Amino acid sequence: MLVRVRSKEGTHRIEVNPTDDIVVLRNKIATALTITDPSTITVSDQPSAGATPMDSFSGKTLAELGVKHGDLLYIGFAAAAVEQQQPAKSSSTVVQDAVDDYLDTQNGLIKRDKDAKFCKHAANGMCDYCMPLEPFDPAYLEEHKIKSMSFHAYLRKLGSHEKKQGTNYTTLPSLEEPSYKVKTNCSSGHPPWPASICTKCQPSAITLQRQTFRLVDHVEFSTASIIDNFIGYWRSTGLQRFGYMYGRYEPYSEVPLGIKAVVEAIYEPPQEGDSEGLKLDDPIEGEKRADEMAAACGLQRVGMIYTDLTDDGTGKGTVLCKRHIDSYFFSSQECHFAAVMQQKYPNATKYSSTGTFGSKFVTCVIGGNEEGNIDVSSYQVSNTCVGMVDADIVEPSVEPGIMRVKEPTTERYIPDVFFKYKNEYNVTVQKSAKPSFPVEYLLVNVTHGFPVKSAPLFTSSKDFLIENRVGGGFSQDAGALHRYLQSGKLVDLASDFHFLLFTRSMGILSDNEDMTLLVRVALMHKEEDAATLEQSPGWQTLLTVLKESAGSLSSSGGQGSSSLGGAGGSASAAAAPWTCRHCTFLNTHGDENCEMCGLPMG
Repeated sequence: MLVRVRSKEGTHRIEVNPTDDIVVLRNKIATALTITDPSTITVSDQPSAGATPMDSFSGKTLAELGVKHGDLLYIGFAAAAVEQQQPAKSSSTVVQDAVDDYLDTQNGLIKRDKDAKFCKHAANGMCDYCMPLEPFDPAYLEEHKIKSMSFHAYLRKLGSHEKKQGTNYTTLPSLEEPSYKVKTNCSSGHPPWPASICTKCQPSAITLQRQTFRLVDHVEFSTASIIDNFIGYWRSTGLQRFGYMYGRYEPYSEVPLGIKAVVEAIYEPPQEGDSEGLKLDDPIEGEKRADEMAAACGLQRVGMIYTDLTDDGTGKGTVLCKRHIDSYFFSSQECHFAAVMQQKYPNATKYSSTGTFGSKFVTCVIGGNEEGNIDVSSYQVSNTCVGMVDADIVEPSVEPGIMRVKEPTTERYIPDVFFKYKNEYNVTVQKSAKPSFPVEYLLVNVTHGFPVKSAPLFTSSKDFLIENRVGGGFSQDAGALHRYLQSGKLVDLASDFHFLLFTRSMGILSDNEDMTLLVRVALMHKEEDAATLEQSPGWQTLLTVLKESAGSLSSSGGQGSSSLGGAGGSASAAAAPWTCRHCTFLNTHGDENCEMCGLPMG
């Protein structure tokens, strides 16, 4: 039979037998309400009548106590007896980024000069025409063409009603990320999903709309050579390329309380490139070493970047514009991938009960603009998109600009999804997003650019080979490192992220001493540190190994040259893989004519 029990946690239905002892009912109530001390549970048949401890009826069955099917019992228990399943993180235990701690101390007010036409007061006075504006002021954002307010301006906006009462915005309720999963521990007492569902455990309907704030407002590449070196592989082979951006977060003065991601290096993980796309290999030890090396340099992973370039065939160095208003700017597959990566790298904040809210992870796409030039576009996806991907509600479609809503199954609950738009009569109407909807509702635009005065962290005058590239002249090996070290002074050559990463991967220098000193040389550029490193046993061992490796390579190369004769140089140059501009076939042989169509390389 079913017995209803009502408490301050709500009404629950408990299934018992008439012959069961009341202790059985007590234990089931404790399990349903996660009560750690069942001895504190009291029971009554009236809400206002005196409650009696259930343990006082021990030894009596429910039938003897007159409890029948469908009866309603009122129970009580000590508040401290309820187990806290997910305690909220204290704001003092959350470690935020340094830029967030700095912006927390700023008032964010936008100062305005005295208006010569409307201000009639003295120089030390203030009126409505010259008083500072809030960082979320919509008129200011529209005037300066700022599409989305910054995250800290969004916090000020949430707490603006608290400021009017003389309190601080830090007292505002905790931020909560959207969750569209069915709750498995519903307090209504029914069997969990998919056996049953109620209004308490099912997710609410989703109304898609543009996110009004963004956690990163600008992406700044510390020097143009970072982009040039990244797309250099595509220029040589015609293959697309993917990489992770490493840098740091700094305040961005162009947006009130804004944050910018300063990119100092790009790490390229193992991948299989193609002229129309690429395939990433599973994460390996190399990515972990890149994270560790970046942390040693004071950097962190701030986003990802990849190319989507196609030569237009004119021979002028221009590319096709595939992303425009009549096609798409950011495909549904890219939205899905960006949501997965943003969920993997959450943003730590003390204003959330879980300690995280959103993500500062950005996505940059290198493609062609309307003039045929190579340009960078930067995006994030909204928190709603991340929540929908996490709940397995949406999936990419074959149409790049369309996101598809999945069909419900016995294991997957799909809530109602809507979006609003203006029809031909300029009237805002609401439409169901099933089976699909435009990806523009999920995007957050981020600006990008280069600094006026470049001051990069890595300042080597020569570029070391980049990791995980395939083809002649691109591979990192001991010979390449030996030639690189012979091309200049260590104090200058050490300031290269790819050089540091490859040197550490050889496993000769110790992390605690030699690599720490090498990183200090790369960042501080001190001659005395470089001299100390060059005299260390670890560095001498590295040079010996490189010299022996270079000697063995030169001897094998000399034998190869004698067998190939004078054509050795041209054969080596032609051995690099190249994509035919006529049929797009990837040639890996040494011939200058395409293996597929027979046309020349040039």
